[in-house]
Formats: sequence, C-alpha cells, structure tokens
Amino acid sequence: MTNNILRIPYKPRPQQKRVHRERKRFSVLLTHRRFGKTVFAVCDLLRRAAKHGNEKRAWRAGYVAPYLKQAKKIAWDYLKYFAGVIPGARFNETELRCDLPNGARVTLYGADNPDSLRGLYFDDLVIDEAADVPRQFWSLVLRPTLTDRLGWVLFTGTPKGVNNLLHDMHQKALEEPERWGLFVFKASETGLVDPEELAAARADMTDDEYEQEFECSFAAAVQGAYWSRVIDELERAGRVTPIPFEPSLSVYTAWDLGMDDAMSIWFFQVERSGDWRVFDYYENSDEGLEHYADIVLGRHSGHWAYGQKRTYARHIGPHDIMVRELGTGKSRFEVARDLGIHFSPCRNIPVIDGITAVRRQLPRCWFDAARCRDGLAALRQYRKTYNAKMDVFGKPVHDWTSHPSDAFRYAVVGMMPERKLPRPERTNNRR
Repeated sequence: MTNNILRIPYKPRPQQKRVHRERKRFSVLLTHRRFGKTVFAVCDLLRRAAKHGNEKRAWRAGYVAPYLKQAKKIAWDYLKYFAGVIPGARFNETELRCDLPNGARVTLYGADNPDSLRGLYFDDLVIDEAADVPRQFWSLVLRPTLTDRLGWVLFTGTPKGVNNLLHDMHQKALEEPERWGLFVFKASETGLVDPEELAAARADMTDDEYEQEFECSFAAAVQGAYWSRVIDELERAGRVTPIPFEPSLSVYTAWDLGMDDAMSIWFFQVERSGDWRVFDYYENSDEGLEHYADIVLGRHSGHWAYGQKRTYARHIGPHDIMVRELGTGKSRFEVARDLGIHFSPCRNIPVIDGITAVRRQLPRCWFDAARCRDGLAALRQYRKTYNAKMDVFGKPVHDWTSHPSDAFRYAVVGMMPERKLPRPERTNNRR
C-alpha cells in the first residue's frame, strides 16, 4: 500500500515538499493564486493515509471547503485522479468519499452543512479557503473532532483581510511557533507563475488586489491603512514572534490617556543596536488612573510586574497631560506622579508627522506575537477616512484603533532626538 501511494501521479514542487516535510499538528499555509494548494492538500492527505491507514483504528481524514459544492468542484476530481491508481480504492460519489484498501478514508465536506460533521472524529483535516469558513464552525464543530485522536489540521488559503478565521490562525502560528507550522509563499518568491503573466495581472488589478492575491498580503483589504504593509513585512521577516522580557534592559512605557476613560499602554525595551523589543501591551476602559499605575508598577493582584520602579527608564505620555482638569484642579501628570508614575510628556507635533515617524521606526521593531496581539491588530487597521464619492482620503479614523495607535505614536515621537522632529507652526496632536 505504501509503495503504491508513493507512485501516485504527483510530483511535489520544492515548496510543497517543504510543507510535506515540516508540517506540524497545527499548520497554516498561505499561498498565492495558482500555487497548487488543492493538489497539495489532497495528496498530503493521501500520503498520510498510506502511512497510518494500516493501524488498528480506522484512519479518517476530512477535506473541508466553505461550501460542499465548492469542495466537489475543486477537490473531488483531484482525489479520484490521484487515488484512482491505488488498487482496491473505492469512491462514493454521493458521500464524496474515498475508501482505501488499508482501511483509511478521505471524505470531502462543506462548512455550509455543519450537521454532517457533528459526532465525527478525524486524524487529519484540511480547511481550504479558511478565510471564508465561519470562526464558530471551527471552534464549535471541527475542533472537537480532533480531540480524541489528537488529530492534525492544516488551514490553507489566500489572505482576505484580517477579520476572518485564516488571519486568526495565522496569528496563532506567529504566537506559538513551537506548536504551529507557518508557511507563506508569495508569487514574487516562488517563481511558479510566468513573469509575463504576473506583469499582466499587475496591470489588470489594483495594487491592493495584486498584493492580496499574489503576495499574500493581509494588509490589502484595509483601505487607507497607514502601517499595515509594514506590519506584513515584519511578520514575513520573523519579527512578530515570542519576545521575552530582558531583565538587563530598562523598560519604557508609552500611554494614551483617552478622554473617554479608554487607556492603551505599550511596553518596550531598546537594544544597543537601536532595535525595539516591544514585549507587552495593555488596554482597558472605565478604570481610573490608579488602576493603570498599579498595573505598571506591579501592584495589581494577578498581573505582571517587570521589576521594581527603577526598571523603568521613562513613561511617555501625551503632550496635553499637563493641562489641569476643571473638576479636580489637577493635571493628569500630577495625579500620576502622586501614584508613582512620573511622565515625560511627548512633544507636540502634527499628527501626520508622527504617523510618518512610526512608519520609519516600525521596521526596527520586534513584537511579541501573543502579548501584543490586540495592539498590533489596531496598528494594522489604523487608517485614513475615505470619501468614496470624491475618491479622496482624509484625517485618521477615530475608532477602536485610535488609542493603541496614538500611544505607539507617542512612543516613537517621545524617543526621537529633538533635531529629527520638525517644529510645528501650530499645535494639533489630537483629533
């Protein structure tokens, strides 16, 4: 059986061989169009069927597409073609099932019929076009099917923005590289698509469309985003990964003290090279300044402490932190000082200059994938307003991304030497 399966009419490309060889129990495969991911997925299931099918338990694999009709259209013919050379292989057209002579079984499913998967178990799953599969379908239906047998799962697809299952799993792979496999193949790097065809595609598509479909960019769907492409590059460069706190380095914090009680705080260290180790992020709302001081200084029960007060080199805050509030007669600078936080107010420069400074600093940053996940999501989606009627972009959008992005902007501006910053004619650091 094993020898027969290895003689199926499949010659994996070098990139496909790598995924076959290095795949982990949980893996994510991001590919450009025309990579051959469906052929890869079907043949990977068959190869594993050959290896494990003769075990006492009946080995079961599932190929899941967003819709059953889609699974049948794109994968069924491939399954019959590659498995058809195996003596004794049987196919059930009604159930889209292939039974191999060693007892292994590969079945196609659609996420549009969750009841067809309830109560099943799998040794291996492929979730194709995962960006179009509902999040709850994975967590409530598919994930339990892997539990009894410690089954494997491969999420595949081409990015479609950041609000979907594929991006979620991509982030998990960044957060837990020891447990997750992550494979990203861009058309500009694989050489699998003819250069003339790529040039024609680029000419026929918008920049965002091309970047998404051929360069595996999650940023493309975030219209008007300031930093999303830079963060894409950080991820591809391996700079979004577990980043431990380094006790030998001082810690800097940067705060946005929102007027609506929302608060965002970044924690980072500066290496001798000038690179930043952004190792933590915290946000909350409807809490007084005392709560955040307790968090930062390690006085909050059940939360972290990055050393003693002396560990912190500087706490960077917004420029208007010195303004006295009418209700108390005290500035937030004074209130924080009484709580043990001595702020260094950020210089007041135009917002757009700060945004540009962040874009320049980001390539020199390392981010902890897990602890900075929410903050990074905000940085990625921080964007300009867009007037579709006039086809023009405007000022930054003020939404849930604003506080984390403002805090990071304060960090960058606050750490820059005076000579590198333009002296504004008028002050406008907030919207």
